[in-house]
Amino acid sequence: MKKAFNKIAVLSLLTLSSLAYFSCNDDDPVMAEKPSIYARLGGTTLVADPDNPGQMIEQGRLSYRKVVNSTVGLIVADVQNNASGNLGAHFAPVLAEVGAGNTTNLAILVDNLTDFFSFNTGGTNPVNTYSGLNMVDAHNPATNPRMGVKATNANYDKFIGYVGAAAIDNGVPANSELFNDVVAVLESLRSPIVQQ
Repeated sequence: MKKAFNKIAVLSLLTLSSLAYFSCNDDDPVMAEKPSIYARLGGTTLVADPDNPGQMIEQGRLSYRKVVNSTVGLIVADVQNNASGNLGAHFAPVLAEVGAGNTTNLAILVDNLTDFFSFNTGGTNPVNTYSGLNMVDAHNPATNPRMGVKATNANYDKFIGYVGAAAIDNGVPANSELFNDVVAVLESLRSPIVQQ
């Protein structure tokens, strides 16, 4: 009985070892794992921070910050041009503060968005830790005074369009796998964000 058990144990060990070898083989394109979005945006490679002379920043985080800043710029331009269906009502509290010369909450919003996207797409450095509100509370004016009104699907479509345009403006090719993966992350957040 003991010999049979030992043979089964050895056979099981060999089988598990061969499965582990073949499943971890980087040469097998089917089994190779795709790098995270964060890694594909530059990952943890340190580069000079253009907004903070003398400091370094991870390229992945810098890529997200650039897209977030560009998205904010597109939203502000949309509001200033009084475009149809603009997102001004959503960001009215923050925009009012900025209009009065106070950019503190806008900087917090940009930082929170950068943290959120960096953390949730593969940024493992503690600087990328998101500690803000959950998505439902963050987008509900009753729990987040920086949010003016609840979002509709049309509002969220417009926001995704701005993020897409900002990504393209910052070097992510339209309709590339990376672009589509970023849009997929945004789509995965639609349910908790759209509350109207």
